[in-house]
Amino acid sequence: MSTTKDKSDRRASDRFPIEREVRYKILSKKHEEVGQGVTVNMSSNGVLFTTDQLLVPGRRLELNISWPAPLNNKIPLKLVARGRVVRYESGRAAMEIQQYEFRTQGSQAASTFAVAGKLQ
Repeated sequence: MSTTKDKSDRRASDRFPIEREVRYKILSKKHEEVGQGVTVNMSSNGVLFTTDQLLVPGRRLELNISWPAPLNNKIPLKLVARGRVVRYESGRAAMEIQQYEFRTQGSQAASTFAVAGKLQ
């Protein structure tokens, strides 16, 4: 799989062109907003995805991304990532990943999140 990074790109991590369904929740105390889209590319530090609504930079999100590789070649997984929107342009939002974990597709239970690639 090739990465999409050129010399003028200042991002810390290589991005991979992964297109997967994404569902998101805006983390706000006022009210719960949800949406969906498709990932455009991903890295260990962030996700670029299409969105059906304007996502203001600075907003905190939780993303649920269907993962292409099943656990033990049998059990469907999803990546659950939390972070903040760093950019929005033309129906695409970029989120910096601050915490993440893998869950089985049917799982709603919270477990230990990883922060910046390290378990807490």
